[in-house]
Amino acid sequence: MNQKFSFHETEFPGLIEITSFNMEDSRGCFTKDYSKEIFQSNGIPYHLAEVFYSSSHKGVIRGLHFQRVKAQPKLVRCICGHIWDVAVDLRKDSPTYKKWKCFELTGQNCVEVLIPAGFAHGFLALEESIVSYKCAEIFYGEYDDGIIWNDPDLAVAWPIERIGDVGSIILSDKDNRLRSFAEFETQMVF
Repeated sequence: MNQKFSFHETEFPGLIEITSFNMEDSRGCFTKDYSKEIFQSNGIPYHLAEVFYSSSHKGVIRGLHFQRVKAQPKLVRCICGHIWDVAVDLRKDSPTYKKWKCFELTGQNCVEVLIPAGFAHGFLALEESIVSYKCAEIFYGEYDDGIIWNDPDLAVAWPIERIGDVGSIILSDKDNRLRSFAEFETQMVF
């Protein structure tokens, strides 16, 4: 499979699904998932500030995370494994405010998502997975925040049946204590 970059605007302003450059041959594959020049030539001014990686067991839910101040746009890609990725629009003036969109990201499909500032982000690991986050703003622990993954106001339709059942979910203590969307809304930051 040989493919060039492709960019797909979603119905959410600024939320872009991207297929990375990927070339396969008898040795394996070679992938380029970011190019400042290619992004700019497609109308996407994106400048990397930091890169993070997470490794997650099947059943891990990370999120829904955001940074209250100095919001962190991020380019998210599953390098190895399979995740069900979700972005929630928290921008009060957006036509898609309080709505969410999901993406299937795998180590094989070379799809990544550009999540703009003002979104919460999270994912469910459908199998052992490594995820890359290429952030356009540095991480500030004092501004780190989030909304609980199963908030009823957001009603994200997590595919829990694909990992077993609710008892199969693995959450960090921090993610288990995240606030509700209603609490977030009373302290709007975006």
